[in-house]
Amino acid sequence: MQNETIIDVQHLAKSFGSFEAVKDVSFTVQRGDVFGFLGPNGAGKSTTIRCMMSLITPDKGSIELFGKSLQTHRKDILRNIGSIIEKPDFYKYLSAEKNLEIFARVSGAEVSKIEIQEMLEFVGLANRGRHKVGGFSHGMKQRLGIAQTLLHKPELIILDEPTTGLDPQGIIEVRNLILRLKNEQNKTILLSSHQLSEIELIANRMVIINQGKSIVEGSVQDLLQAEEIVVKVVVDDSEKAMRCIAQLETAKNAEAFSSTEIEVLMKKNEIAAFNKFLVQHDVAVFSLEPKRKLEDYFIKIIQA
Repeated sequence: MQNETIIDVQHLAKSFGSFEAVKDVSFTVQRGDVFGFLGPNGAGKSTTIRCMMSLITPDKGSIELFGKSLQTHRKDILRNIGSIIEKPDFYKYLSAEKNLEIFARVSGAEVSKIEIQEMLEFVGLANRGRHKVGGFSHGMKQRLGIAQTLLHKPELIILDEPTTGLDPQGIIEVRNLILRLKNEQNKTILLSSHQLSEIELIANRMVIINQGKSIVEGSVQDLLQAEEIVVKVVVDDSEKAMRCIAQLETAKNAEAFSSTEIEVLMKKNEIAAFNKFLVQHDVAVFSLEPKRKLEDYFIKIIQA
């Protein structure tokens, strides 16, 4: 059921002695979201996730998952969550298959050998099931960790920095795997990551936290759409283009960098009309490239 709230965190606070790791964090995650949980190092992301996983107890605030209070329905809730906190850990001298069999028994999940093979195939490790995990690359261990989260067939997957330390190919593999979890297995995913460009590619909603507090929450597309961005424009004649741009109120701080290249500050939803305006004034436009990405928005928010 869409629009069903899977995670509801309200006014969470947690201190360690005199240090306030989390001061006031609130956000909601709907069924089917790939939800980006963003913040600089020390913002309180890991502490919040540990509270959600009942690894530590918050000092204030409330956590509801699947419409139930974590405080009163802990066991029922945790049965329906798969998670990787920090990095997955395995028995290095055992095979991938044997590791999954052991973790299945520990979690109490009834998983057949066929189902384990299907999970390994899903994460792209079908031909490495009998190989010792000690010989796996970091990226392979991350994918095996995702297979581990699926053993008890949870509805919610929580991934804490799953692409940290991966090479570009490994990042692509994990990104595609997360999208398959959403699209093929209908999982709801909370994704904590400092790879902001990755969040922009795969998350539909996000919250940004800083210094232990929620700063902004909403649709990734809407949050970025509302922002003014720098647009790099390549034209046939930058002087002519600059004279035209001077007539526009929506385009600000235009600057020519060469005879063919200019940069203009405008809102993202104004780019199409800007392009049309230039063409109507006999300026040939060869390309328009928005330069502000999620990283810029993130930096602006946390420095505000």
